Amino acid sequence: MRIVRVTFLSDLLKFSFFCAKMIASQQLMKVFVTRRIPQEGMKVLSQSGIFDVQLWDSNEPVPRVELLRGVAGAHGLICLLSDKIDNEVLDAAGTSLKVISTFSVGFDHLAIDEIKQRGIRVGYTPEVLTDATAELTVALLLATARRLPEAVEEVKNGGWSTWKPLWLCGYGLSGSTVGVVGLGRIGLSIAKRLKPFGVTRFLYTGRQPRPENAAEIQGEYVPLDKLAEESDFVVVSCALTPETQGMCNKDFFAKMKKTAVFVNSSRGAVVNQDDLYNALTSGQIAAAGLDVTVPEPLPTSHPLLTLKNCVVLPHIGSATYATRGTMSVLVANNLLAGLKGESMPSELKL
Repeated sequence: MRIVRVTFLSDLLKFSFFCAKMIASQQLMKVFVTRRIPQEGMKVLSQSGIFDVQLWDSNEPVPRVELLRGVAGAHGLICLLSDKIDNEVLDAAGTSLKVISTFSVGFDHLAIDEIKQRGIRVGYTPEVLTDATAELTVALLLATARRLPEAVEEVKNGGWSTWKPLWLCGYGLSGSTVGVVGLGRIGLSIAKRLKPFGVTRFLYTGRQPRPENAAEIQGEYVPLDKLAEESDFVVVSCALTPETQGMCNKDFFAKMKKTAVFVNSSRGAVVNQDDLYNALTSGQIAAAGLDVTVPEPLPTSHPLLTLKNCVVLPHIGSATYATRGTMSVLVANNLLAGLKGESMPSELKL
């Protein structure tokens, strides 16, 4: 695999004086893109007419050596959640790097303190993936609670012999209590989608109460321990911070009901996976559904993948064609605005 360079020049009459001057002098700003992104975003870059785009032309992650080579002298960087943008990368880029636009709502892959110190602006993609992630989380919860992957496998392997009263019984949402860890945009959207299933009570926790969000679901703000103790379903939808890392651990699972279902679609590092495995195998909790893990991808030999009561997905929360296309446009527009010294559509406040 090699880096493909694409230089885009458009009709000078379509652009501002600033863009025309850049083109006329051939002083295009270098942008490095660490992966193939949907064409909607690439179109935005091409129509700007001010970029010399170098693309790692693959669906697979850019090797570290190619990342360091590609970012050298770049004015802008478009990266993914799987790209670790640390001091080494920033040093390789040099003082020319002014904007990083990440194809994600999360930013724990970025060395934020160092980026802030260097005066680099950061764009990200909140809100546009809210609906897709919420839908996937609800689907994962239902699949886990009602044992759908296990049922499909029974059909395929001949385990379906006849109708049996207690065979493949799971847990329903009607009359249940759902606890949401992190009632932000995505957490609220998840809860709103669960409400029509007949959920009786919503609990939530986080750094602080969110009365406006809570009012939409009649949610009750409680400490994390109480949420664990009283919820039939626990949905984790919080940001990864030093405070939330490893938060769902042995003590947390010990407080949950033995019939409870645990679902995480936020960040894998929020969960201590060894403790989760023990909770699932010992019967401390009934089942778990994960769209995020540590590491990603999860090795096929990982103990969690041996369990029938654990459903693991490959981080596909935002994986709809429309959402990914919209994300790519936002990523490109963030980069374009940042390099032109304008307000970004979605800028991370450092």
